[in-house]
Amino acid sequence: MNNGSAEWSVALDALRFSVTGHGAPCAVHRLAFKALLGASPDSEACLACFTEHQAAFEAAARDKIKRQNLAMDKSLHLNSRDIRRALGNDIAPGPQRVCRVLDRDFTS
Repeated sequence: MNNGSAEWSVALDALRFSVTGHGAPCAVHRLAFKALLGASPDSEACLACFTEHQAAFEAAARDKIKRQNLAMDKSLHLNSRDIRRALGNDIAPGPQRVCRVLDRDFTS
């Protein structure tokens, strides 16, 4: 895989791309694209989204590498939150998951 290029992995059901200077692939599962784009997108729609917003995907990967202090050859994956953070309002919002706080005492 060349830096800056992306490919669809049927085995992973995910888009894979190389992060410049990192040395290991980054994967984005179809479900992350579903959260971003809405309805279940096919591989062509996922690749088109990546192409349109490639700089944001790469920024999201670099941010995750830095946040998690990943080794140079360690592969990683991005979830929809990682990508939304990098995109800001640059993409039509898909359904966002809401975290619920349970009313439970965990101190005992």
